[in-house]
Amino acid sequence: MAQKNNDEIFKNVISHAKEYGFVFQSSEIYDGLSAVYDYGQLGAELKNNLKTYWWKAMVQMHENIVGIDAAIFMHPKVWKASGHVDGFNDPMIDNKDSKKRYRADQLLEDRIAKYEKDGKTDKAAKLQADMDDALKAEDLPRLKVLIEEHEIACPVSGTRNWTDVRQFNLMFSTQFGAMAEGSDVVYLRPETAQGIFVNFLNVQKTGRMKIPFGIAQIGKAFRNEVIARQFIMRMREFEQMEMQFFVRPGEDKKWFEYWKEARLKWHKAIGTAPEKYRYHDHVKLAHYANAATDIEFEFPFGFKEVEGIHSRTDFDLSQHQAYSGKKMQYFDAELDENGKPYGNYVPYVIETSIGLDRMFLLTLINALEEEDLSTPEKQDSRTLLRLHPALAPIKAAIFPLTKKDGLPEKAREIMDQLKFDFNCMYEEKDAIGKRYRRQDAIGTPFCITVDHQTLEDNTVTIRHRDTMEQQRIEIKDLHWTIDSKVSWRSLLSHS
Repeated sequence: MAQKNNDEIFKNVISHAKEYGFVFQSSEIYDGLSAVYDYGQLGAELKNNLKTYWWKAMVQMHENIVGIDAAIFMHPKVWKASGHVDGFNDPMIDNKDSKKRYRADQLLEDRIAKYEKDGKTDKAAKLQADMDDALKAEDLPRLKVLIEEHEIACPVSGTRNWTDVRQFNLMFSTQFGAMAEGSDVVYLRPETAQGIFVNFLNVQKTGRMKIPFGIAQIGKAFRNEVIARQFIMRMREFEQMEMQFFVRPGEDKKWFEYWKEARLKWHKAIGTAPEKYRYHDHVKLAHYANAATDIEFEFPFGFKEVEGIHSRTDFDLSQHQAYSGKKMQYFDAELDENGKPYGNYVPYVIETSIGLDRMFLLTLINALEEEDLSTPEKQDSRTLLRLHPALAPIKAAIFPLTKKDGLPEKAREIMDQLKFDFNCMYEEKDAIGKRYRRQDAIGTPFCITVDHQTLEDNTVTIRHRDTMEQQRIEIKDLHWTIDSKVSWRSLLSHS
């Protein structure tokens, strides 16, 4: 029954996102493009607010972190140096009957989740350990054996007629040049991190940055996901918020632990229940890492990664140094415990990388609520998007009680005062109650009603989204009342 409820929750989120202008299927009038989505008018605002929250927390609140915006197109050698050309693969398996392709590790993860749900924890732990060993050894035949041993069938055909497991490269490539002949092959970046690494020296020198310091970036990335699924959870075009923190060799573990805690605190500040989050330490490490932990959130379809913290060692800078022939070293004039300068070294890197689209989905799931308002006399409910006020797309909606007697003009006057500092919406259609409900459904923290009394004494009714409490306040107090709840300070002071 719980599973059905979770499925229902997820369907409601997807439906709500479309109905209220948060997320649309890309190219929908042409029947859409698989695993690509457009953000609507409210989705764009919420997404921008999430970006602003991350950027302020990461860059504005840290004196030793700066932000850049590197280009999507990069020299092909960048991806050779990073290891993506040779090693950016997923283990894929095809069902011969349905002709559908799946990630072998995800088929096994789904079976592990089912075992745990059914109380077969020993069986789940054994399969998890076997899968981890196979992935670590890159033993593709073993992955197929595990799929067969645990009688995993194709969700579409229901058969177990599988191909061998094969590696599939996830990078998109294209031609760079005026003509197809003689043009260079370039890649659409599968991650934003490399744009930071190739600009390490530029930023360090121009910003006179001293170790430890970080470089942050928000940008689009592209992966040819064969089994993109779960709405905006896994897409082919997505956005990342990444920060690479450059540290002294030997201090990487200390900073790794620091950023693990700091990033979880950032997540919890938006009001998510702490039990919805957990750490997941990687067993199979990427080729560049000596430690890796995911921050996972409990989505309706299970715990999934939202953010990764990786200790990348000096792999990236050393690789770019080798492939470019340019020294990627930092001269550290500070003295060690022996009173000698640390001297020249290639810095180690701690990475924090969060998927913006996943964070967007998390925020919607966490906020969407069907609230029962029934009384003995009447059945009633409201759809509520309980977003943190700082993240809400619209901060205040202004309503004239009627469309006459100068009320619309007064409402417009108030809106003109507020819109310099807050994203506001004007609405005059339908009864006040209906207007309230529409704003509840998109997460607007405040509704301001202008009535005939307003014309007499310059007071308005302000209604609070979460409590539905209504107050009579003076127009001159509106700015302070709204700002006290929607200010970035309310979030950043807790993150």
